[in-house]
Amino acid sequence: MARPAADGMRLRAGDIARLLAPAPGRAQASARIALTCTLVVLVTCIYRTPEAAISAYVVFFINRPDRTSSILMSVAALVLLSFVIGLVILVAVFCIDSPGLRVACIVLLSAGLLFLTSASKLRPIGAIVAMITGFALDELGVAPIGEAATRGLLYAWLMVAIPIGVNVAVNLACGRSPRRLACGRLAQCLRAAAGSLRAPAAEASRAALDACLREAVPPVAGWLSLAKLEGTLPPADLAALRHAAASTTAILLATDAVTRAPCDRLPAALAAAIADTLDEMASMLDQGGYPVDIALMLPPAQRLPAAAETVAANLVSAINGYAQVPAPAPAAPDGKAADNAAGKAPDQATDKAGDKAHASSFFLPDAFSNPDHVRYALKTTAAATFCYLLYMQLDWPGIHTCFITCYLVSLGTAAETVEKLTLRLAGCAAGALLGTAALVFVVPSLTSVGALLALVFAGTLVSAWIGQGSPRIAYAGFQVAFAFFLCVLQGAAPGFDLTIARDRIVGVMLGNVVVYLVFTRVWPVSIAGRIDAALANLAAQWERLAATRHADTRRQQAAAALALQGTIREDLALARYEPASIGPAPAWLGDRHQALDRLGAMAGPLFVLAETCPGDPEIVRRLRRAGIGPAGDTAGPVPPATEQPAQDTRAATARSALLGLIDTRLAESGRAAPHEAAKESPLHAPT
Repeated sequence: MARPAADGMRLRAGDIARLLAPAPGRAQASARIALTCTLVVLVTCIYRTPEAAISAYVVFFINRPDRTSSILMSVAALVLLSFVIGLVILVAVFCIDSPGLRVACIVLLSAGLLFLTSASKLRPIGAIVAMITGFALDELGVAPIGEAATRGLLYAWLMVAIPIGVNVAVNLACGRSPRRLACGRLAQCLRAAAGSLRAPAAEASRAALDACLREAVPPVAGWLSLAKLEGTLPPADLAALRHAAASTTAILLATDAVTRAPCDRLPAALAAAIADTLDEMASMLDQGGYPVDIALMLPPAQRLPAAAETVAANLVSAINGYAQVPAPAPAAPDGKAADNAAGKAPDQATDKAGDKAHASSFFLPDAFSNPDHVRYALKTTAAATFCYLLYMQLDWPGIHTCFITCYLVSLGTAAETVEKLTLRLAGCAAGALLGTAALVFVVPSLTSVGALLALVFAGTLVSAWIGQGSPRIAYAGFQVAFAFFLCVLQGAAPGFDLTIARDRIVGVMLGNVVVYLVFTRVWPVSIAGRIDAALANLAAQWERLAATRHADTRRQQAAAALALQGTIREDLALARYEPASIGPAPAWLGDRHQALDRLGAMAGPLFVLAETCPGDPEIVRRLRRAGIGPAGDTAGPVPPATEQPAQDTRAATARSALLGLIDTRLAESGRAAPHEAAKESPLHAPT
């Protein structure tokens, strides 16, 4: 039996209201998905293709926040699907007349495709492709003649091709520009920093700043690259916005350093002046541009503590140079860049080359060495095969959705499986209730396809609103949509057969239970291993950050480290859902919570120290004291104190003040109780 979740992970009425509250971009994304699903249903009604519910549901998987990645994913999925259908045709030649051989082919193809889903870049759509393959072979088995089998394959292709085509058309017409998304996210970060400066003690301001620190900046780089790909971002603007994203990280961390504790805060007048400037910059970004020629200055007569003065100067510097791309370093006589001659670590180029190699490779680095990829494929295939054989032996084809569900809901770890099970079942129950109510009270009065489309749009809008929210509730939105579609979409015209709705919901529930039992009993994968690996990566990122002398690179690494830190905290909260037989001990969780709390408390001043004194060995020493060391080893030796090379008096004073502030934060966080769960993010992150 799973342990009780921490209080912070339970969804109370107030939590649900907050998770369903409006957020930037949520309404537009939900409306776009609802429109796409409605048009998909219209096309299926016109051409009378089967499984309209699955076609509409596919839209949820191929939509992304921006139009470019949505279109690219749709096109890639169509190409891949065409290849798979061709493969199915070749396989069908050998197995169409033999049920046993057909089941064996379904199992082999499913296992192979699911391995690619887990071990390669096929992850976003691999499970859907595996489901389509199994569905197509099953349809071939019940076809009475060859022509019907061919038509069944065509319908299997159309089942995914129709939503792909409609999704491309809708995104071309009204999809969000990646540039506007990037600028909007940067503006949101600047407003969060401004709000924290104005009201540092307010819980809402603190939560907004923490959310931006954890997850706001990393997606910007991808959106800017997509804007460059679609040709809407000139090279000069691209360079300026990339530098602005790096500057935003510096602004957020400096703001965190001067707002976390009352004794470190800036005077109200100075904080208000900086906040007003940040709001003006955010307004420019909201309009699609970016601010230049900012001339913010600290009041000359303002007397601040040494640490606060250093952080404020760093904050003002990041604001004034917000989108001003620094001039490239002059080439050294030996042909290398000047920063290399100035002491840039030679292995950084090797690390970047390795990262690019991994990014360009189709397979993950551990694709053929990690047995979890094979086990995931076998477990999901076993669950789907059991469901397939069950409804075939029971001669109950109405619950065939259990077979489909296994592919759509399988996850990698036991923690995710248990945590998501509640969302799946709750979402399925809500969707079934919504769909059944529509069948009883609405569908009998429908007289046209147009009225059915209006019903689909309304139901999809509700489920998409949930699905476009926090990951803590998004799965429920997907399941609401799935159950609603299965109830309402029974053919090319309005239908209200409650038996069909009942059978389909029973199938969904059965598939959920089977996946839960398989993933928690057979080769269960604890999330603890992923947490330790992420902690080791986090330690390496902070130490690379401390040694980096190029400002933009250091800020990009800081954003990545903060995002990873937030992911680890979420995984620690998920770990409490694991069954006691495989989950980590409470003491283990407490140690890692404390290490993250200490790192979070000192992240702001630690980053400012790295900005002020790049390569300072005391940064690594503080990281070790916080329990963030190589391979997550909290008991490793602490390097001895070292002296920084000769500095002027002002720089030495600033360094000493920052080190003192870091030590104070470490001592205070050591006395504080560790957080039990990840804080909820107010950011909207559509999927």
